[in-house]
Amino acid sequence: MPRQAYVNGRYTAHNDAAVHIEDRGYQFADGVYEVVPVYNGILVDEEPHLDRLERSLRELQIDMPMSRAAMKLVSRELMQRNSLSRGFVYMQITRGVAPRDHKFPAQATPALVMTTRQMKPHSAEVLEKGVKVITLRDIRWERCDIKSVSLLPNILGKQAAAEAGAYEAWQLDDDGNITEGTSANAWIVTDSDTVVTRNANSAILNGITRIALLDLIRAEGFQLEERAFSLEEAQAAREAFVTSSSSFVMPVTQIDDNPVGNGHPGLLTMKLRERYVDYMNGLKEAG
Repeated sequence: MPRQAYVNGRYTAHNDAAVHIEDRGYQFADGVYEVVPVYNGILVDEEPHLDRLERSLRELQIDMPMSRAAMKLVSRELMQRNSLSRGFVYMQITRGVAPRDHKFPAQATPALVMTTRQMKPHSAEVLEKGVKVITLRDIRWERCDIKSVSLLPNILGKQAAAEAGAYEAWQLDDDGNITEGTSANAWIVTDSDTVVTRNANSAILNGITRIALLDLIRAEGFQLEERAFSLEEAQAAREAFVTSSSSFVMPVTQIDDNPVGNGHPGLLTMKLRERYVDYMNGLKEAG
């Protein structure tokens, strides 16, 4: 069976899936999205992802197009139709279709699109060597806590990273502090074994992997600080890593032209990655 998608109440072949030309997501990026990872056939942290989806919708005054229970059913049906055991379920909700006008339409039905994608495991070489990040100015809007489909600054940053042979770009605010990557949260480990990541406010997207890892760090008894940290502090750090639904916990071994620590993935970073993978392996399908 060809890959399937779900568009506004209908399952359809992925290649045939389409939205109306006046969908406000297409016209204005007036919508939000979520990416729920699938590991060993289980949706990882599905409830927190749906919590964040609903929060983003509330911030934009968009209604949920269906109940949470119904969205779960669609997710599982798509996983079954697409034989998905490792990858992710993508869900996007826009304000809907309406004649092009900047202000909210008087009447519009929220539009829902859901797809799945397979994801290959990270190579042993990447985990052995770690990855490079570059730094650039954060030019995004002031509500990065909303998971909006408006991602042009992120795309430009990710392209700059790709052209520099880097895995990710860390963004710097006007004070010279790192906010986050273009698609991942940023972390460092200091010489005193303290794990540091930016505190969750409107300057970053509060990653679901970030939240889960914070709980694991506390459970392990590691020192933790949620605060801003500068580029200079990151360059002087003993270890660094990024987290996201696709990266899990990925060691960073180079920032711009500077090696992090000894230039190899840090012991604490790899321990945290191991703990997070154990956490995913321990998940069971609810109900």
